Amino acid sequence: MAFTIAIDGPAASGKGTISRLLAAEYGFAHLDTGLLYRAVGARMMEGVDPLEAAKALRAEALDGDALRTPEVAQAASKVAVIPEVRAALLDFQRAFARRSGGAVLDGRDIGTVICPEAEVKLFVTANAETRARRRHAELLERGIASDYAEVLADVQARDRRDMERSDAPLRPAPDAVRLDTTTMSIDEALAAARAVVDSRRA
Repeated sequence: MAFTIAIDGPAASGKGTISRLLAAEYGFAHLDTGLLYRAVGARMMEGVDPLEAAKALRAEALDGDALRTPEVAQAASKVAVIPEVRAALLDFQRAFARRSGGAVLDGRDIGTVICPEAEVKLFVTANAETRARRRHAELLERGIASDYAEVLADVQARDRRDMERSDAPLRPAPDAVRLDTTTMSIDEALAAARAVVDSRRA
């Protein structure tokens, strides 16, 4: 039986962590849709046309730490504003969302465009400074040299691109439950998300 949890929000809001933990808890498949755009962005950095990269994308291209660098993140944000790229990746995401056994998808337009019929929609957010601190700490933990001021500027630039793009801008779905994780621990955020999912599954 299909059951879709759509989780949207800006960079470093905690949506990816919450998504992975929810998927593990309920035994659902998980798709970080941002990896689709990172994979396309990485190919663009190699000189491949973004639309061609999107059309040729395969699931196995979504693995690996190479997609988690700040440079690839910026490239992903740039290709994500191209309507033709978004359209090329639409069927892949929708098929994943309605698979038997349940699915959790996180991104920026899951509840509004990809899965408007999702049984659960969450919009996970936090203030820019908190998100920048999280991303800065994450990069340092992975051994990537990082400057907090630059990370904050990158977060704010990505927010502007994501919210102001003409195609599928970042915004909560009208029926999404908003979850502000600025002052929450991971356990608190997961508990709040779990409460929403349980209420819809009951």
